[in-house]
Amino acid sequence: MSALDYIVRSGRALYAGISTYSPEQTRQAAQILRDLGTPCLIHQPRYNMFDRWVEEGLLDVLDEEGIGCICFSPLAQGILTNKYLDRVPDESRAAKYEGQLHWGDKVNQERIAKVRQLREIAQARGQTMAQLAIVWVLRHPGMTSALIGASRVSQIEDAVSALDNLSFSDEELASIEAILAG
Repeated sequence: MSALDYIVRSGRALYAGISTYSPEQTRQAAQILRDLGTPCLIHQPRYNMFDRWVEEGLLDVLDEEGIGCICFSPLAQGILTNKYLDRVPDESRAAKYEGQLHWGDKVNQERIAKVRQLREIAQARGQTMAQLAIVWVLRHPGMTSALIGASRVSQIEDAVSALDNLSFSDEELASIEAILAG
């Protein structure tokens, strides 16, 4: 934490932030930075429909500490898009790193079946699957933003269009939860 404090005080960074800290580590880091006089302003955790660990206390700690949250991987590295519905594309990260990064655990038939069901909800909302996934992570009041990791302009345009429908009905949220739990 003293290194973060130093880079802010020396002008090399404007703000201090952390990434993928547990709730308790986040609370400790925030206190240390406060004691040093450099507040922690942002936390950057991985968060998506398949990776929900932030809901197990981290979002509460961030709220209590007044720290913003910018999640990364809201599309689960492309799994929460239409990209893998038919096959693993040759040019995809999953094909390139097959056997690494636990891709077998991530791109599996169970998850693809869930994405197919979620896509039906997206279509009923007039959204793409990617837009649904982005809006879903942004539904938390404490979620400041989501890093989408776009590699093409069309992906940025699609993500920005998610802003056209940011609200979920209780029924939609219940349906999403049922699919994810199934």
